Amino acid sequence: QVQLQESGPGLVKPSQTLSLTCTVSGGSITINSYAWSWIRQPPGKGLEWMGVINFDGSTYYSPSLKSRTSISRDNAKNTLYLQMNSLKPEDTALYYCELRHTDYCGRGTQVTVSS
Repeated sequence: QVQLQESGPGLVKPSQTLSLTCTVSGGSITINSYAWSWIRQPPGKGLEWMGVINFDGSTYYSPSLKSRTSISRDNAKNTLYLQMNSLKPEDTALYYCELRHTDYCGRGTQVTVSS
């Protein structure tokens, strides 16, 4: 059973940088053997795919977020990271990480962008 746990600061001021982590555990899974995505859901809106980090470390981002978003990983810690800069109030959302093409997804971490 794969488990994903997101964590983050909760409240961030506009223009600041957001850093989120996603810790993966369960069985013998190693994150560098799979592809992992970050997804977010703003309040009252649908899910928005943000980007992916593939097993080989390559990354791809949503065109609308590419200039502000970076996904990385630490294989030794089985941990994924999301960094987003120049935050805006409209970045307020519940942020999730998922094992791509599966139903394995964390419970999400709420990020509120407000001064």
